[in-house]
Amino acid sequence: MSAVKRVLPMLDRVLVKRFEAVTKTASGIVIPEKAQAKILRGTVVAVGPGARNQAGDHVPLGVKAGDNVLLPEFGGTKVELEDKQEYLLFRESDILAKVE
Repeated sequence: MSAVKRVLPMLDRVLVKRFEAVTKTASGIVIPEKAQAKILRGTVVAVGPGARNQAGDHVPLGVKAGDNVLLPEFGGTKVELEDKQEYLLFRESDILAKVE
């Protein structure tokens, strides 16, 4: 079982894998890390069941695993799993948009 499948976000939290930064130009020039633009898009990997309303029912999330989303420049909790990849944990309300 992969490490990502064992991470189950709670309530309205969403686990996101940020897109990889472009490290080379089309002509093969390597871009230094400081000059790379911050990546503000990612793919949803896992979602929680949703926050609870006053009646105690789960309110479903607007995103699901596999969706591409637009992320805020700052925020999110970094999570490093066994596969040595970095993921971010956001509340659903922190995600700016779903990209189609």
